[in-house]
Amino acid sequence: MIRWIISKRSIGFLNHNPFNAAVALNFPFYIARRYLVAKKSHNAINIISFISVLGVTVGTMALIVILSVFNGFDELVRSLINSFNPDLRITLAEGKAFVPGDSLIGKIRHLPGVYDVSQALEDKALVRYDEQQTIAVIKGVSANYTRVAGIDSMVVEGVFNLGDTSEPSALIGRGIRIYLNVMLLSPRQISIYVPRRQGELSLDANRALNRKYISVSGVFSIEQDYDIRYILVPLKFSQELFDYHQGEVNMLEVKLDPGVNASRTGETLQKILGTKYRVEDRYRQNEIFYRTMKAEKWAIFLILIFILVVASFNVIGTLTMLMLEKKKDMVTLSNLGADTGLLKRIFLAEGWMISASGAVFGTGLGLLVCWLQQRFGLIGLQGSGSFIIDAYPVVVKTADVLITLAAVVVIGFLAAWYPIRLFTRKHVTVMREE
Repeated sequence: MIRWIISKRSIGFLNHNPFNAAVALNFPFYIARRYLVAKKSHNAINIISFISVLGVTVGTMALIVILSVFNGFDELVRSLINSFNPDLRITLAEGKAFVPGDSLIGKIRHLPGVYDVSQALEDKALVRYDEQQTIAVIKGVSANYTRVAGIDSMVVEGVFNLGDTSEPSALIGRGIRIYLNVMLLSPRQISIYVPRRQGELSLDANRALNRKYISVSGVFSIEQDYDIRYILVPLKFSQELFDYHQGEVNMLEVKLDPGVNASRTGETLQKILGTKYRVEDRYRQNEIFYRTMKAEKWAIFLILIFILVVASFNVIGTLTMLMLEKKKDMVTLSNLGADTGLLKRIFLAEGWMISASGAVFGTGLGLLVCWLQQRFGLIGLQGSGSFIIDAYPVVVKTADVLITLAAVVVIGFLAAWYPIRLFTRKHVTVMREE
């Protein structure tokens, strides 16, 4: 049947018959499949073909596995940060502190989708314990803070207890605890120093600085940037420390009901509050962090794509050697009526099959490795006792798999197209004359 079709030297004849046209369309893939699986006269071509498929397989698998691990760490860090940052944060567009009042808080609480609202006041201060000292962010929070943030679940030492008005307590980050060498069970307190808001320039520290003492009840661990910066204290304690009046805060933190769109709710809340206030969702609160994570992911993707391009050089070598071996077949097909375009499509299909085989095998192996890591945690983290998790987190995203497959297809096409174009232009005319 194939020989009969080729012997009809008229492409127009095939186009008038849908069945014959379909056979002619599949003919390049038929010949390419025979070339791929058939034993070659030179064993080196078989070896190089296997190496080509293996290279694309390993590259595809690496792309899927590494991107999935990166997704796992991304979601883990996001979940940890989200335990500290609220769904929405409200601050002044201009100025520092304000008194929200019951009317403002009531407007927010009555908005559909809002679960609760807490008040906070934060600023920088000098923290000292024995002979050690550091700069930290002192964040005073209201009593319902745990209903807005999940910081109580991030306590790694001691307990979450901010005490009461008479005996306030603090919760410090692990980085501050290590740097200051704070002893939780010790009766010694940490001392906090801030400049007086209405203070005069003086060499006397008592006149220039506010100083307050507070006990440490627990240590939290979220992410390094938070662990080395934050200390949580009761709201009233921070108001007295920073010389603010009772009721003054510099932010409101809003917790939304599960499933509520934070961005859309934030836009609605912004319209209600007006231009006096700034409403930020979690993305805007950590815009630099999210952009950095996204940039790192695509940088890793491009590096792995470059490695895959290097691995695809084997495809160029395979096709070049195969075309040299099949010179006689190309002459025969040409004499039977195959034009240069058909010869190009045969070897282009050969290159696609090599890339497609590697992409399919690599995707299957990559997904298998990800599933095994998710299920059994085969590869653990070094020194896992100091981490929140014991093994590398893995999250497979369909978009990453599709992008990887598309990249492999494009690279495979380019790797096959260049040697075929170069070879046919130089040798096909000479072979026909011979």
